[in-house]
Amino acid sequence: MVTMRFLAALIALSLVAAACGSTDETATTTTGPTTTLPTVPDDSGARTEAFTPGDVVQVDLARTTPAVSEGDIAAVVAADTQFGLELFEVVAGDENLMVSPYSIATALSMLYPGARGTTAEEIANVLHLSVDDATLHAVRNHIDAALAEPPPPLGSQDDREPFTIRPANSAWGQGGYPFLEEYLAVLAENYGAGLRLLDYVGDPDGSREIINQWVEEATEDRIEDLLPAGSISQDTRLVLANAIWFKANWFTQFVPELTEAGPFRLLDGSTVEVPLMLTSLQTAYADTGLFEAVRLPYAGDAAMVVLLPKDGSPADLASALITADRQIRWEGRQVTVTLPSFEFEGDVPLKPALQHLGMEAAFIPATSDLTGISPVGNLYVSDAFHKTFIALDEEGTEAAAATAIVVNATSAGPPPATFTADRPFLFWIEHSSTGEMLFLGQVTDPS
Repeated sequence: MVTMRFLAALIALSLVAAACGSTDETATTTTGPTTTLPTVPDDSGARTEAFTPGDVVQVDLARTTPAVSEGDIAAVVAADTQFGLELFEVVAGDENLMVSPYSIATALSMLYPGARGTTAEEIANVLHLSVDDATLHAVRNHIDAALAEPPPPLGSQDDREPFTIRPANSAWGQGGYPFLEEYLAVLAENYGAGLRLLDYVGDPDGSREIINQWVEEATEDRIEDLLPAGSISQDTRLVLANAIWFKANWFTQFVPELTEAGPFRLLDGSTVEVPLMLTSLQTAYADTGLFEAVRLPYAGDAAMVVLLPKDGSPADLASALITADRQIRWEGRQVTVTLPSFEFEGDVPLKPALQHLGMEAAFIPATSDLTGISPVGNLYVSDAFHKTFIALDEEGTEAAAATAIVVNATSAGPPPATFTADRPFLFWIEHSSTGEMLFLGQVTDPS
């Protein structure tokens, strides 16, 4: 049986201090064996102190288990969906594409408490935040806990792969750099991310490899070299990372013997031969003026929603959904589903997309204000990267996504339905309990 893993979204944000005056503020204490940082220039913002790479800064605060209202959860989830659709509209072309709204929004939320002024306002606007800061972080904490909640065990006769969602957050800071404890407390209490110390000044590439190794382990080795060569320099001061690993089989699997080669119509009107899978199940189905849709549950707390546009491309449909009522009016139907198996990967230029959406100040040294991270100024976002991978077959789904944001200094009733995805379609994968959009993508050519 083929192991199906659905790995999603890894976000790394590296924050770098620009040339700034030396400080006498003491760093938060660390534990563990020590080594000595190399001497660094007085204007670097870092100090010569002893530490061991990987030491965790002790802020004496455990991750909390906050009580949040259903309304607040719904508000953050709706904002993530809006953000995901708007981002998708900016980056989608005619090719296969997938992004992770959950992962990017979580990473930006980890950056947000360190932002001030216009920088904070623009991040809040891009994320469509409608709750106060404390509620935002509490909801992020709740969603992570809900994602990690194990489902009931499968029966002893059930040979499907166990359903697993495993989110993880981490923060990697320059040893000796004066991070504000208020900022570290937000990361520790709400994201479970104690600050791990690295020596960016003395060994930037070695530090990059340590973070990439964490990424590989968090994603079961599906994401390698998230931070490319040269992305970490002696000016780096902080890297924030979010990862989510997802493995799931379909609740009702497609029958391999029924998979046959068939035509799939491309956006230009031509066709390609692709493997078309077939199954029939009782599930949620919708037929609107914009799209035909089916909800395909996994054997756990998640489902893939596939939307077949009535006109235009999947990207056109995503654009229409930005302003449309996204509450799909499902009805229970017996549905015969035809869906192509597919596999693709790609890169998403995240920096210009975020700038297009209005997050501009953070990318400009003269306007960026991240003084909520450290009293030392001149932190700014220099670039952002996003990579994705997805494979889907008769048994289930496997996918991976990674993002790096580098910050430098300066039922019976209705008749049966048929759903045949033999032309480009939009899809998303959602966490059923919270409604959080984990992935959003389009398939324009499954061959």
